[in-house]
Amino acid sequence: MREAQNDAVETELATTITNEDEVPSGVVLFGKYELRSLLGVGAFGKVYHATSVDTRQSVAVKAVSKSKVLNGGFAANVEREISIMRCLHHSNIINLYEVLATKTKIYFVMEFAAGGELFDEVSSKGRLPEDAARFYFRQLISAIKHCHSLGVFHRDLKLDNLLLDENGNLKVSDFGLSAVTGQIRPDGLLHTICGTPSYVAPEILAKKGYDGAKADLWSCGVVLFALTAGYLPFNDYNVSVLYRKIYRGQFRFPGWMSHDLRFLLSRLLDTNPETRITVDEIYQDTWFNSGECWSDRVLVKEIDKVCGERPTECESLNAFDFISFFSTGLDISGLFEDSNGSDSVERVISAVTPERIMTMVEAVAAAEEEGTVVVRREESGGGAKLEGQDGNLLGLVVLYRLTDELVVVEMKTSEKGGESGSQFWKDKLRPLLYQLASQQELPVSQ
Repeated sequence: MREAQNDAVETELATTITNEDEVPSGVVLFGKYELRSLLGVGAFGKVYHATSVDTRQSVAVKAVSKSKVLNGGFAANVEREISIMRCLHHSNIINLYEVLATKTKIYFVMEFAAGGELFDEVSSKGRLPEDAARFYFRQLISAIKHCHSLGVFHRDLKLDNLLLDENGNLKVSDFGLSAVTGQIRPDGLLHTICGTPSYVAPEILAKKGYDGAKADLWSCGVVLFALTAGYLPFNDYNVSVLYRKIYRGQFRFPGWMSHDLRFLLSRLLDTNPETRITVDEIYQDTWFNSGECWSDRVLVKEIDKVCGERPTECESLNAFDFISFFSTGLDISGLFEDSNGSDSVERVISAVTPERIMTMVEAVAAAEEEGTVVVRREESGGGAKLEGQDGNLLGLVVLYRLTDELVVVEMKTSEKGGESGSQFWKDKLRPLLYQLASQQELPVSQ
């Protein structure tokens, strides 16, 4: 019965969609997903926006034609794409929920990126400010590092394959041309020539084998250049001329690019893969670590929404304020109503100077075995963001002055940061603040 229903659905799809822009409204796949609109058309099929019949959650459904895949000899590619997407679990990679199939089609049910393609974001604005480009680039590198750690090489990174969710976060998609370590030949290299012409690495064009990780980073460099310049570094109507430019590394920086950005791009677009920058080196790069991080702005905005506006100047507190603040000792977290999200916020009062607090945060981080990175922030009275070795945001330490002598130390950790941020606060930083408070005779209720 189910098979007959699925075949009926395929017949309905074939008769309903007479042109590529028509919406197959009301068509339900497998009794589970109602198709809403056509998102795009690829070589082997179409991608639809759909909603779950049970949960009403938006999903993307990629319908792949079995005949086109088999006739084109791409069955192995599809199988590999499925296996790769099933093993990749990262906040900046499109999530594959399930794979369904009928006699003629394979359906990928995936996470829906409501923000569309990053390409459209750049096209609408001409080019992005460096802070905005840095936000997307950091997420891209985080996703690619995750892929490479699992032996997966994307091989088709481009603006078209970088999507945005409803919150504006980047999502890497389309692993149809990806390779895995099992495809590496005895010489330690990949040899399949693939990718999009303007984004392909020069060593791939040389047809002598290439390192998939280094080829991906070249493509990341092209993406970063396009984000900040508004155009591709290598482009020409004549493909032979285009490849010659790529092979020679012939491109020019626009005048508005900062010196640090130019330096990073010159290392990403290094035609010699042996000297090209690595992921670990990117995490140490000056431009990569400078400027304001959009993730910080999100967290600070959430904190301000919960706690209200903070005065820029010190305000004196009356006796009632002090009784309230110290009614539970140094911990004043209960005075604020946190949001219903997964983020955790804790606050204490300290008579230690902000500079000494920040020095203490850096000292505690330096003593961490796994190496917590502290990046100081100047806005909102001071503080820092805490990052793991992989660049993931573990949490924020934010300082707000209550009086000339007292400072609120606020620690916000996110579920995405795992237990590291919470442990940093509970096991390391908070005990030290309490210890210093007792040494400086900070009034604490008994």
